[in-house]
Amino acid sequence: MIYYFLIPVIFCMILSLKSLFSPLHMIDRHLTLRNFLWLALLYSTVTIGFGMIYLLLELENYTVLLEMGQHLQGTYFYKLQTAIYFSSITFFSVGYGDLSPVGIGRMIAAVQAFIGYTLPAAFVVRSVFYMEPPDKR
Repeated sequence: MIYYFLIPVIFCMILSLKSLFSPLHMIDRHLTLRNFLWLALLYSTVTIGFGMIYLLLELENYTVLLEMGQHLQGTYFYKLQTAIYFSSITFFSVGYGDLSPVGIGRMIAAVQAFIGYTLPAAFVVRSVFYMEPPDKR
């Protein structure tokens, strides 16, 4: 049952990350408000996507997150909030220490941290280093 939800979430995140390398989204290749908002949407998509992965695994009784050393307890909305919070602090490499991944959650968190670490560099390379040279007159 979990695969019916996991596969579309992962597919959407891959398409979002793929858009970083497609030439259609950043036509002007400058640091503009439009490009900043596009980057914010990309970050939001990936953060919520990983949050949904943590939540789906928790709902299927896989322990992937520990809160203060205890299994994650509470209602669905509390688990949703906690999963997205953990996804955010992992993606931005903050890591407060109140939540920790266990089991397969460690590998998922490592992949998410890697994406969060390399995404700003890819954005800068795309928007700054691939800018058109100014017209020489």
